[in-house]
Amino acid sequence: MSEAEMEQDTTTQQEEVKPIAGIGTLVFGKWDASEVTCKDPGLAPYINLTTVGVPHTGGRHANAWFGKAKLSVVERYINKLMRTGPYTGKKQGAMKAFETALDSIAEKSGENPLQTFVDAICNGAPMEEITRIKFGAVSQPKAVDSSPSRRLDVALRNLAKGAQQGTHKSKRTLTSCIINELTKASNGDVTSFAVSKKEELERIAASAR
Repeated sequence: MSEAEMEQDTTTQQEEVKPIAGIGTLVFGKWDASEVTCKDPGLAPYINLTTVGVPHTGGRHANAWFGKAKLSVVERYINKLMRTGPYTGKKQGAMKAFETALDSIAEKSGENPLQTFVDAICNGAPMEEITRIKFGAVSQPKAVDSSPSRRLDVALRNLAKGAQQGTHKSKRTLTSCIINELTKASNGDVTSFAVSKKEELERIAASAR
């Protein structure tokens, strides 16, 4: 093999998408997580898609440091849907709504809906945020980079919040709002709540550098 071919092969290997951590089981017994790739190499080790049967662990990792990294992002998103409002504590309802949303996305696109979900997370995860630093009595904003774990937390929270707000004072169901939010976020549409929040946060951070 010539040197040019070896360099081309090395470049191709470097451009391969990094696999997601914790794959190998079927989510909801339907969707194969091994087919899913993550275009963001920073988030890939933190997006866990391992799910056995029903995504309900009962908070067994709650008291462990970074125990949430062991949870499936599917369960974490379902938990985020129960944060406030009429969905508080109704995990079976939130779980069913999300599963039905994945089924509908699969029917419309003909692809693995988990890929749409992961793309939505990547597009909704902010790269940097702002913090406040005090110099004596003066406090000023300063841009800082977000850690991958926090980026995932913020993306899941905003995706769930966008779906929740879509049902407020509307006849739309939670399932249809989840479909709408995930589809728009996966395409990078600025009308998505998560993507708009990400761009707003990064714009503020850019002005505070």
